[in-house]
Amino acid sequence: MNILQKIKEGFVFFDGATGTVLAAQGSLAPGQAPETLNQSAPEIITSLHRAYIEAGANIIKTNTFGANRLKYEDPDAVIGAAFACAKEAKGERDVCLALDIGPLGKLLKPLGSLEFEEAVSIFAEMVQSGVKHGADAVLIETMTDLYELKAALLAAKENCALPVFVSCSVESDGKLMTGAEPEAVVALAEGLGADAVGVNCSAGPLSLLDTVKRFYEAASIPVIANPNANLPKIENGKTVYDITDAEFAQNARLLAKSGARLLGGCCGTTPKMIAALKEAVKAETPLPLLERKRTVVSSYTHAHLFSQKTTFIGERINPTGKKKLKEALLAHDMGYIEDMALAQMEQGAHILDVNVGLPSLDEAALLAETVQRIQTICHLPLQIDSADPWAMEKAVRIYNGTPLINSVSGKESVMESIFPLAKKYGGAVIALTLDENGVPNTAEGRVEIAERIAEKAKAYGIEPYRLIFDPLAMTVSADETAALVTLKALRILKEKGYKCSLGVSNVSFGLPAREELNRTFFTLALYEGLDAAILNPAASAMLSASRATAALCARDAHFADYIANASDAPAKAAESTSLSLKDSIYRGKKEQSASLAQAALESRAPLSVMEEDVIASLDEVGRDFESGKLFLPQLLMAAEAAKSAVSVLQKAILEGGSAQNKGSVVMATVKGDVHDIGKNIVKVVLESYGYKVIDLGKDVPCEAIVKAAKEQDVLLVGLSALMTTTVPAMEEAVARLHKEVPRVKVAVGGAVLTAEYADQMGADVYCPDAMALVRYLDKK
Repeated sequence: MNILQKIKEGFVFFDGATGTVLAAQGSLAPGQAPETLNQSAPEIITSLHRAYIEAGANIIKTNTFGANRLKYEDPDAVIGAAFACAKEAKGERDVCLALDIGPLGKLLKPLGSLEFEEAVSIFAEMVQSGVKHGADAVLIETMTDLYELKAALLAAKENCALPVFVSCSVESDGKLMTGAEPEAVVALAEGLGADAVGVNCSAGPLSLLDTVKRFYEAASIPVIANPNANLPKIENGKTVYDITDAEFAQNARLLAKSGARLLGGCCGTTPKMIAALKEAVKAETPLPLLERKRTVVSSYTHAHLFSQKTTFIGERINPTGKKKLKEALLAHDMGYIEDMALAQMEQGAHILDVNVGLPSLDEAALLAETVQRIQTICHLPLQIDSADPWAMEKAVRIYNGTPLINSVSGKESVMESIFPLAKKYGGAVIALTLDENGVPNTAEGRVEIAERIAEKAKAYGIEPYRLIFDPLAMTVSADETAALVTLKALRILKEKGYKCSLGVSNVSFGLPAREELNRTFFTLALYEGLDAAILNPAASAMLSASRATAALCARDAHFADYIANASDAPAKAAESTSLSLKDSIYRGKKEQSASLAQAALESRAPLSVMEEDVIASLDEVGRDFESGKLFLPQLLMAAEAAKSAVSVLQKAILEGGSAQNKGSVVMATVKGDVHDIGKNIVKVVLESYGYKVIDLGKDVPCEAIVKAAKEQDVLLVGLSALMTTTVPAMEEAVARLHKEVPRVKVAVGGAVLTAEYADQMGADVYCPDAMALVRYLDKK
């Protein structure tokens, strides 16, 4: 089957659930992984595939969701057996067999323990095995972290030429667990060459309507929707889904009307539901596939679109002309660089330029490290700035999102080294209008270079809308007409439909009162349609000029941006590093928090510092996380910063003989479930609040959980399950804990749970996130 052509022609249908169907029919024991049946009972898997094919599914997901080396000694054998089942079910029918790849169950560094390249390697093994055994396509699904999605998608594109589809599981707010919005997922997926993108699992179809609509409005590739059959409940001791086949089909039909072109089901769905869904959309016409032509970059949380509003690119993390930054780079003072990133974010920058090029340093290693460090504390997209192609590739590869690449030029050697990177990793590219002969002294000469760059880019498959041309602001002190030439080049480029950026401050080198010249030149460039400027966001006059120009040129609807910022106080200096301990923890600055805690002990008692600074800061982080102002990575980094401060304070408390411990908690991922992301997040946050966590790990038998609760003096046992098929193991653990250790409270959490479901299984508390458990324990 030419699956991509079929998708262009109309709706295409995935199959539905595997694990929940097998569990419902009694083929899986509590906690047993579905993949084990590929070899022990292949007839069962073959029968299920056949049922979905007969229901009308065009794409069959192989029973390989967790078939990786973290879970199986011989994943290739598991994958081979899965394809044998799928091929037997398929027979001669025109059906696409998609290698199904799920998440690894671990957070990637720096938030977790798994190295990025290790994740790529694990996924690559799965892809290679799938290709060997006859995959027609690759489906990467149920991803909750954009960084892991990038690792999987890179592995797929580097190891096969098959169609690759990607799908994420979202929270109730439409974002991934680690904060990525649909637009950021689309930017990454399209940038890395995915053939379709969308959402699966989550809750029922109706809960995904807005999310699917956002995917469709951002994407130039087809959109996937494979929802659950609502969320599970317990009836008479069994896990059930309270939606009929017809209700599921009619609700999922609304997803098709919202833009989904590939439709199917996830947990709780059955062959009958897929058949009903196919019948329900028979009379519908898919929304058209549109080439959005969006100039977009993204961070790990959100996409930034180059649109009518001027984009500010913070220039401060670039050692050119900056003595203090040079000293910080030479001293490997990452705290100073982090402070500059945070300050520029607070001052209104939309993107941060990151350049660490100094002759005496290993630029490739330092640039990659700097990008990662900034991304742990700052959610802005980054402009990766380097003249070294090797350093550029290392940085864009580990970048969590879709980067702005700075830069390419009209030099053949530069285009040949940069355009392959831009094609592979996506994003937008700053294109300088210079070539082997330097910078032309006429506007027409610069435009001619821009046209050559655009033509060369297209040969690499990079469309013009992904290029942002810089017509180069030259210093007027050396040539009085320099600004006029730049402005003319800008005008012509905008007339041709290109996006444009400038490094504004270059124009005033060698002259007094530079800010006045910079602001006026910037205003003139904005009038000509400048899309982006590399500037110091602390220069409040520049930002004010931008807002005023947008208002006067009818680019600010109802003067909303101008009015909102009319009373802004002058921005703080970017070099400011005088953070309090509370601010340092809030911003996730681990090393600085430890040193500030030590300094605080010179004048204050350790318990005072703990309560008034550490706990107060964590409470603010918790509130902002729960309100959506902060995202999971920021919560985790703040928790780590708090732990570094607490370690200092606890040492002082012990020396003073007044150590305090809020109590102990046992944590475990239940039998059959190898995903410990949620548990590990809760552990970090609880420890930062002063609780001792006894971590039993993942895939923990019920007996081991009960034994730990009996033998340890604990306040609570926290149980985690990500997979629907492992919920029965959680139910068993809850029941046995209440029976055998009634003094201990039991908390449950995981993507497949709801408060109602937790109540039905008898848990004392349902915790949708780490902060919910902290609040519960703090009230006890």
